[in-house]
Amino acid sequence: MNTSSASLPGGTWTLGDSFVTRFGYGAMQLAGPWVMGPPADHDGALAVLREAVGLGITHIDTSDAYGPRFTNELIREALHPYPEPLFIATKVGATRDAQGGWPTARRPEDLRKQVHENLGSLGVDTLDLVNLRMGDAQGPRPGSIAEAFETLVDLRQEGLIRHLGVSNVTAEQVAEARGIAPIVCVQNMYNLAHRHDDDLVDHLAADGIAYVPFFPLGGFTPLQSEALSRVANRLQTTPMSVALAWLLRRSPNILLIPGTSSTAHLRENVAGAGLSLSDEDVAELDGIGH
Repeated sequence: MNTSSASLPGGTWTLGDSFVTRFGYGAMQLAGPWVMGPPADHDGALAVLREAVGLGITHIDTSDAYGPRFTNELIREALHPYPEPLFIATKVGATRDAQGGWPTARRPEDLRKQVHENLGSLGVDTLDLVNLRMGDAQGPRPGSIAEAFETLVDLRQEGLIRHLGVSNVTAEQVAEARGIAPIVCVQNMYNLAHRHDDDLVDHLAADGIAYVPFFPLGGFTPLQSEALSRVANRLQTTPMSVALAWLLRRSPNILLIPGTSSTAHLRENVAGAGLSLSDEDVAELDGIGH
């Protein structure tokens, strides 16, 4: 592992058979506006990816649907051949339309196509981790995930995938997936203000399964809270730094994947996540989501 990873906040977690830094990087923001098209600054996007690895980050989250393809192709251009400790997680279950929408694509033939597209755009023979994304843009939706998940299990048995995860799912769907095959992570929306998965986070932690919150800073609607601002002012830092530090402290199985298209902002995120929160700070922040 890169020696500089020792200085990253949160330490490491085991994803399947790999140690990854709990502070990772989400590549979605490297694509153009609304995650469509190429980045405005191609060289800047490459620089962000190289800076992430240079800082010791060993967990990058992406999808061939970002762009589509542009984000994966940037990762390949910036980092291939990939350094040994780097772990790249991707996801399938949705595509893009000309209007920038995210239509679902979970039939077996759709999922096989997406897995092969991710393999090609990343330039690998085997994907480290594939998350099956369920639900829609409004969040998880109830219903069986068996057919789609079993397709990914088949692809893993064919040697195209090392590890499996699920995303945008209910607790019942997590249990259903685990009844079919082992998973190494769950990727759902979760942050200081959206804590519907509190029980799931704790349940997964007890079983050694990672919880990877997407939109850890609120996504397209940044977190805003008087309590968050008070704690940030008291610590003379930014609300976003406090929100990241709270997530790392919330549970040891939480892995962060905040995204940015700026190397300066990436470094700020790393520094902010290493913030030390007192018990008083945490108690005040815990009140936001309750």
